[in-house]
Amino acid sequence: MKLTLESGDVFVGSAFGHALREDEVVLAELVFCTGQSGYEEVLTDPSYFRQIVLMTFPLIGNTGINRHDAESAHAYLSGLVVREVEEIPSHYRSQLSLPEYLREQGVPGLCGIDTRALTQRLRTHGTLRAALSSDHVAHERLLSALAQPLPRDHVAQVSTKVRQQHPSSGPHVAVIDYGCKRGIVRALLDRGCAVTVFPHDVDADQVLATQPDGVVLSNGPGDPSALATDVPAVLPTIRALQERAPLLGICLGHQLFALANGAATEKLHHGHRGCNRSVFDGDSGQSAIAAHNHGYAVTASSLAGSELRVTFRDLNDGCIEGLRHTRLSAWSVQFHPEAGPGPQDPRFLFDEFVHALAGRRAAAEGPCL
Repeated sequence: MKLTLESGDVFVGSAFGHALREDEVVLAELVFCTGQSGYEEVLTDPSYFRQIVLMTFPLIGNTGINRHDAESAHAYLSGLVVREVEEIPSHYRSQLSLPEYLREQGVPGLCGIDTRALTQRLRTHGTLRAALSSDHVAHERLLSALAQPLPRDHVAQVSTKVRQQHPSSGPHVAVIDYGCKRGIVRALLDRGCAVTVFPHDVDADQVLATQPDGVVLSNGPGDPSALATDVPAVLPTIRALQERAPLLGICLGHQLFALANGAATEKLHHGHRGCNRSVFDGDSGQSAIAAHNHGYAVTASSLAGSELRVTFRDLNDGCIEGLRHTRLSAWSVQFHPEAGPGPQDPRFLFDEFVHALAGRRAAAEGPCL
């Protein structure tokens, strides 16, 4: 089995997981993830849709697979590349091995290559399109396929098609699903919220008809500008909702929040993916370790003249990691406060959000007489 990059480089290794047919080719964006653990959540995170994920840690699969840690019902990534795969896991919750899971999910894996060299290639040249195939597929055919742009309907492919209800007696939160991880819904439910999950193309009137106390814009895959162009209702919906209820944007939701308020986004050279990146909170003066998974970011210069101010920045490259509206109860973060995988330092952001909902609800109900 081989991995061919659009640059023409080829990495040959051993196949595991789903077996490709002799003439089958998997085309996707190749990205790397720096987490030492958390591969189960990576496999099932919808934000990795149409991506081949390279794990930089050299041994993957040693704790196997359990269904509890999944961030969605199935795997979303296009392929997995590792240095060494463990076929005999050792963990009390393990239900099956990583190769068994990939076979079940139809995801091809490649092992036995120099993942350090491949990571350095991506850090030097940036994110690249890549193809997984058998050794028999002609190099010229692969390069021709890699020269073509990938489809961009990522969010439409991963968003829920129907409204989902999670009842509770607490504040009601409307979550717009652009590729939502279970961890976001779980973090809200753990804090007593009732949650309604809406499809990505919902309009503001449909959301407001359910009388939400607050709104969450979820994570998701792909280019935020492309989504805003392809689904014209996305940005007007956000503008209308932020005027009516507290709003929290996460990852792609953060980028869409920025676009809805006049800012711009840009593609990063090689992205932030892992559970071990540091962010700095300019409001509190404190830093935190957070889980990241994004290939796009808000363009700093585009904030001039907007009603947005920067709250968090990445301590490695200064990338904008958080925004707050100067007039409305609306804010966003580029990283993942729900973790899954990753440290739980930023989970206080959900506490702040729920506190804002409770305050709004109490004000709406008025004093007891």
